[in-house]
Amino acid sequence: MYDMGTRERALALVGQGRSMNSVSKELGISRAAIRSWQIRIELLDSRRANPCPRCSSAPQQPDDPAAYSYLLGLYLGDGCISPSRRGVHFLRIACADAWPGLIDACAEAVQTLRPTNKVFRVQRQGCQYVTCYSKHWPCLFPQHGPGKKHNREIALEPWQQTIVDAYPWEFIRGLIHSDGCRITNWTEKTIAGERKRYEYPRYFFTNLSGDIIRLFTSTLDTLGIEWKLANSRNVSIARKASVALMDTHVGPKY
Repeated sequence: MYDMGTRERALALVGQGRSMNSVSKELGISRAAIRSWQIRIELLDSRRANPCPRCSSAPQQPDDPAAYSYLLGLYLGDGCISPSRRGVHFLRIACADAWPGLIDACAEAVQTLRPTNKVFRVQRQGCQYVTCYSKHWPCLFPQHGPGKKHNREIALEPWQQTIVDAYPWEFIRGLIHSDGCRITNWTEKTIAGERKRYEYPRYFFTNLSGDIIRLFTSTLDTLGIEWKLANSRNVSIARKASVALMDTHVGPKY
């Protein structure tokens, strides 16, 4: 009676923490139907899912560490992991509608990490949630925990730091795509009695977590990017050579 798109939308809403009763009322679908879809799809995912590289007897890095480094940056900025039924977890990353290319890049990275799991997008006012559920998200992102990230310690595991060290620009790009921006500032100077306007680009990164700020700035240090703290939660990159490097490897959102 219901197409797959309707089923996925119902499951995505439940995975976002909505009650089954509210989803049932919004979509006009019985709670029994939603519950049966949830159980069947979760069982199917558990049977067909790729093995988790972190759960093997000899834990390994993800198959595509560059995609992982980018997704790690997105997750630390605008991502969360929520438990669902039968030990399955939802990964959700909020992406603003203003940047459709970013939404596509996020969905591609998620699909790369879990190639046999369904990735779908849930529209909300002004943004889309790129969503995928798998019981292995806490293995891949051990920073998952109760409460908001800025209220708990955030530190990379040694295997994650190895990936970031190997793919630092991907990590920086993920952080900028989630909680950063590239803007054009301007100033005026009087030269030879004439008032002139000068424009210059700069990057900002904003996050409430001091730990995530330190992960960002320490990676910038390894890349030779000059930065300054505008305040405790804002990092500014304005030096011409550093902005040029950022433009080469990160660029504005799109």
